[in-house]
Amino acid sequence: MIEAAYPEYPVLIVDDEENALESFEITLNSARIDNIILCSDSREVMPLLKKQKVELILLDLTMPHIPGEELLPRIIQYHPDIPVIIITGNIEVETAVKCMQLGAFDYMVKPVEEKRLISGVKRGIERNRLQRENVILRQQLLDGHLAHPEAFENIITGSPAVISIFRYVEVIAKSPEPVLLTGETGVGKELIARAIHKAGGRKGAFVPVNAAGVDDTIFSDTLFGHRKGAFTDAYNERSGLIEQAAEGTLFLDEIGDLSLPSQVKLLRLLQEREYFPIGSDIARQTDAHIIAATNQELETLLKEGKFRKDLYYRLTVHTIHIPPLRERTDDLLPLINHFLKEATKSSGKKNPTPPNELFLLLSHYPFPGNIRELRSMIFNAVSSHISGMLSMESFKKAIGFKKKKLLHRSTPLTLHFPQPLPTVKEVESLLIREALKLADGNQSIAAEMLGITRQTLNRKLKLMALQPGNRLQITRYKTNCRGDA
Repeated sequence: MIEAAYPEYPVLIVDDEENALESFEITLNSARIDNIILCSDSREVMPLLKKQKVELILLDLTMPHIPGEELLPRIIQYHPDIPVIIITGNIEVETAVKCMQLGAFDYMVKPVEEKRLISGVKRGIERNRLQRENVILRQQLLDGHLAHPEAFENIITGSPAVISIFRYVEVIAKSPEPVLLTGETGVGKELIARAIHKAGGRKGAFVPVNAAGVDDTIFSDTLFGHRKGAFTDAYNERSGLIEQAAEGTLFLDEIGDLSLPSQVKLLRLLQEREYFPIGSDIARQTDAHIIAATNQELETLLKEGKFRKDLYYRLTVHTIHIPPLRERTDDLLPLINHFLKEATKSSGKKNPTPPNELFLLLSHYPFPGNIRELRSMIFNAVSSHISGMLSMESFKKAIGFKKKKLLHRSTPLTLHFPQPLPTVKEVESLLIREALKLADGNQSIAAEMLGITRQTLNRKLKLMALQPGNRLQITRYKTNCRGDA
C-alpha cells in the first residue's frame, strides 16, 4: 500500500546550508510530514511559488543572493495565505519582532528543537486547512448546492437542518482529522459516517466497529489484531480492523462506552497515527480516517471522570450533531413513503394506501427511537396489511403503549385559571379548539388527543356551533401520504 503524501500541498524549506535542509527534512519525516520541497537558492523561491502551491514555508534569514528579510515581505505581499516560519541563528529580539510585524507566522532560532519545529509546522498546516474549509463552507452556504450529491443518496430527507449537515460534510470529508457524530439512538449516525467516507473519495473500505460493552482486551484484539502466540489460543496472526480500513474509514460507534484503558490506546492512534498489535513491540502506521459516534453526553462523562479530556478534545476537531426525528418533521413524509416501498418489496405485498391521518398522527409523536422506530412501525403495519387502505391500528397501539411510559407525569397536572372562573362549557370549548388546532382540523386525531371517540367529538362540535356567536370552522387535513420519497 502506498500512503498519500502529507500534507496535501508541499512544505517548502529554504536554506542555503545543505546539512540544515537534510536535518529539517528528516525531522519532519519522523512526524509523517513527507510532502517536502528543498530549496538552497533563495532566487528560486518566487518563481517556484508562481507555478507550485505550497502549504507552508520554512525560511532562513541569512542567505546569499536574496536574504530572508528581503524575501519575507515579497512572499507576504503576493502569497498572503502561506504561513512563513522564520528560522535563523540570529537571537536578537528586534529581528524576531520585525519579522512578526512583517507577517511571519512563527520565529525559531537555530538549533531548532525537534518538537518545536514539528509543532510549529503542524500548527501552520492546521491553520491553512481550517481557512480553506471556512472558505468552502461559506461558499456552499451561499450557493446552496451540493458538489457530491451522490454521497448522500442513501439518506432520505427533506429537512433543511440535515441538508446543512450535508454541506458541512462536503467541506470536512477530505480532512484527515477525526470526526465526532452525536445524536440519539436511531437518528442515522452511521449513514452520515458512510456519506463522509464517500464524499472524501477514500479508496479503502468503510469498516464499522461497535464499542458498546467491549472490554479492553477484546477492543485491542478487534482493532489492532495480534501476533501468533501473543496469548493462549493465538495460533495464527490476526490483522485488526484498523488494518482492514487502510486508505478507508474506521467508524467507531458508541465511543462513550469505551473503557479508560481503551481510550488511552485510541488517543495514541489518533495522535501518532500508529498502533501496536497484541504481542508486538513494533509500531504500525495507519492512514485510516477515524469517525466516532455516540448517543451519550460526553461532557457529562468528562465531569464524572469516565471519559478522558485529551481524547475528547482530539475527537472534537469536527463535530456533527444529528437532530432527532421529532425536530425535523419535514422528514416524516418522505421516510413514510420510503419505508412503505421497502417493506412491501421485502414482503412481496402490494404497496398499501396510507390514510391521510397517518402523517398527522405520527407528527405528534416524539419518536424516542427516531428513524429506526419509524421503520419498525411501518414494517409491522405492512406485515399485517391485507389490501386497500393501510390500517392505523398498529400505529395507534405502538404510540399508545409508549405514551404511558413517555408521557407519564411525575407530578400532578396544575392549571391556572383567571378570575372569575370560566364555566365548564367554556373550558371544554377551549380544550376542543386547542386539540383541533394541534390536529390541523382532523377530528380523528383531535379525538385521540382528548381521549374521546370521534362521534363524541362530532356531537360536541355540533352543540358548540349552535351556541350564539360561535363561528367554529373545521378544516380537514388533506395531505396525502402517497407522494414520492
